[in-house]
Amino acid sequence: MSNWLTRVGGGDRPFRRRLVALPHAGGWPSAFNPWRDLLPDDVELLVAQLPGHGARIAEEPLRRVEPMVEGLVGELSETDDLPLAVLGHSFGSVLGYELSRALEAGGRPPRLLVVSARQPPCFRDVAPFAHRRGDEELLEHLVRIGGLPARLREQRGLIGPVLRAVRADLEAMETHRRPGSETGVPILAVGAHDDPVVVTERMPLWSLETTSGFRSELFEGGHFFLYSPRTAVRVLGHVLKALSVDSLPAAGAGTASGELQGARP
Repeated sequence: MSNWLTRVGGGDRPFRRRLVALPHAGGWPSAFNPWRDLLPDDVELLVAQLPGHGARIAEEPLRRVEPMVEGLVGELSETDDLPLAVLGHSFGSVLGYELSRALEAGGRPPRLLVVSARQPPCFRDVAPFAHRRGDEELLEHLVRIGGLPARLREQRGLIGPVLRAVRADLEAMETHRRPGSETGVPILAVGAHDDPVVVTERMPLWSLETTSGFRSELFEGGHFFLYSPRTAVRVLGHVLKALSVDSLPAAGAGTASGELQGARP
């Protein structure tokens, strides 16, 4: 395994299932460290580590979704073909959606895509774009929504690379355009009632982005609600159910079972 995905915990034990997690804009793999203790031992947790993030902080970050997906797919192609779920938070939802589509096109569709805290691609971002904000304005925004501790504002040596990665991810997200066709991967869309960034009422419209099963759930906890243990346990319940059902239909074969049945708007 190269640098695009990093395994969180698990050692060298054999795995039977896999969860690929994609953090928020500027997020490091460590964002999902607490999830390891919530997963069974047979589930491999792989977290995206994009250029300019985490151990790759010295690299130039990418500013478009397509090369990110290409790197992630290339690395996953070198792994065992295990039952797989993809989960993305905020910017990670956009990346997760395109990653799922690419894996599906390559014959290895995920059993479930979880999208969190991001409106569906049918809503395009419009000006003024967040990635064009000045450093101080962007920093103030990150502190306000809980994405950065206020105490770090004065640590310019650390903040500079972080802002560079955040800005690149935001540009990739805000320039992303809805693809011409839906995915056949079942989708679980989760959001927070009190999210200051996302229009929560738009989350159920992720149902328009799949021809398979769909479910939407709302929580509390602001924009970063997904990282709280209580929310993680609930969401992982759906993930583990999807990964434990051997008879799930192939992508595009209709509605998935049980928890992911739901009416389209």
